[in-house]
Amino acid sequence: MKTETTIQGLTASLSPARSSRKIIGFVPTMGNLHEGHLNLVREARRLCDVVVVSIFVNPIQFGPNEDFENYPRTLEHDSHLLAEVGCDIVFAPSVEQMYGHKPRLTNISVSDITNDLCGLQRPGHFDGVAVVVTKLFNMVQPNFAFFGQKDYQQLAVIRQFVRDLNIPLEVIGVPITRATDGLALSSRNGYLTEEQRKTAPIIFQSLKEAEQQLKQAVNLAEVLENIKQTLTQAGFIVDYVEARTLDLEKIEVFNQDVVLFVAAKLGTTRLIDNLQVKYTA
Repeated sequence: MKTETTIQGLTASLSPARSSRKIIGFVPTMGNLHEGHLNLVREARRLCDVVVVSIFVNPIQFGPNEDFENYPRTLEHDSHLLAEVGCDIVFAPSVEQMYGHKPRLTNISVSDITNDLCGLQRPGHFDGVAVVVTKLFNMVQPNFAFFGQKDYQQLAVIRQFVRDLNIPLEVIGVPITRATDGLALSSRNGYLTEEQRKTAPIIFQSLKEAEQQLKQAVNLAEVLENIKQTLTQAGFIVDYVEARTLDLEKIEVFNQDVVLFVAAKLGTTRLIDNLQVKYTA
């Protein structure tokens, strides 16, 4: 496994794969890897000849009061994990390598689907994601790019600009990886205290309960309210509980497949999760 820290080095490392028309798979990450990230790499390994993983903590997707400075940077540990699951090239650029020294005057902004859910609470976040992911796509030029469905809105945003800008690759969403108690794996879980970690799985439990209620024909608005109450009683500060179509359009009645979304804080840690519920007439 090679580690490259410059765009030039990455291009040189990928040159043999490109010239022999190998299929290149790409997994963009911010490091501090867990089993969820490793499952993305495993999926890339299964489908592709060459697997590239980027590790870059992207400053422009963090808001003013978010944890950019404190975000764990664990490159050495991450590299060991990646070597074990068959990554070929790690791309770990500096901020200067990614953004240069001159002001960035170009933005990439996906409208509508970024206006609510996490976009409402984190203005500019998805623009920052769109810019860095587009830059990485241009550098790696993969055939396939792999993203987790835990960040469902992010996945939708990336699919949208790939389609709108005719970026020649396929985006693959990989199902959420969960701990045995149901908690969606996230780098932010490491911020939870021992007590909070015991409480955190209630998010997934409330989503599964909601799924059952929907299948028993309980009204969608009531189901969402029940999730909110369950979480509030358990000590969460609820940011939002929402239902959307698979394309992130608002939905009032459960008459097609839906995605239930939750974002809530436990102490200072913001946790997100979602669950797709299939509609059967």
